[in-house]
Amino acid sequence: MHSTIEETPIMQKTRELCEALLAQPAMKSIRQRIDAFLDDEQTRSEYDDLVMKGQTLQEKQQNGEELDQAEVAEFEKQRDTLLANPVARGYLDAQEEQHELQHSITKFVKKTIELGRLPEEEDLQGGGGGGGCGSGGCGCH
Repeated sequence: MHSTIEETPIMQKTRELCEALLAQPAMKSIRQRIDAFLDDEQTRSEYDDLVMKGQTLQEKQQNGEELDQAEVAEFEKQRDTLLANPVARGYLDAQEEQHELQHSITKFVKKTIELGRLPEEEDLQGGGGGGGCGSGGCGCH
């Protein structure tokens, strides 16, 4: 199978970066926790159910409907039960770690392109406007 990605020096270095990421113990740990979750049908089902209930509650609230306290209490109980499950907790933690890593890499690359040089620590501290996500911000802060 041929890749449609042109093998430029930048793409070669990107590939090397990706290989280095995959070799990191932290990445292996993230992948193992995500895979454990994906392999656990019961936990996935409980997670999906909780997400759906949360979305339903959020929609009701956004539509100005009064939330039934019993429904909220049931959601919170189900959430607490799920968070006590080590597989679910590991998955959620792994997702957060993965997001933070992606955000850090993206921020560094964007700042490099924006500045035309490697960013210094102070360049990455959000002092460049928009919390480090460009002039308009990204809304993630």
